[in-house]
Amino acid sequence: MAGHGNHPVALDPAMVKYNNMMVNRHKYFRWTGRTARITFAYMVAFPTLIGYIAYRSDGKYDMRGKRRGDTIVEF
Repeated sequence: MAGHGNHPVALDPAMVKYNNMMVNRHKYFRWTGRTARITFAYMVAFPTLIGYIAYRSDGKYDMRGKRRGDTIVEF
C-alpha cells in the first residue's frame, strides 16, 4: 500500500498552526484594558444582570394550569 510515513492523511498547515496557538495561548496572554473589561463583563456584569432579572421576576409568572385567554402574570 502507498503511504507517507506515520500520517495517512496530510495535515492542513493552517489547522496545525491554529492548534499550536490554542495550546500555547497562556504563554502569550497579557492583561490589557480591553481584556480586563471583557473579563469583568463576562464574570461580573452579565451574571449580576441575569440574577437581578431573575430576582425581580421570581413568582411573577405562572405557566402551569393555564387555559386559553388566561394571563400568565400573577401579581
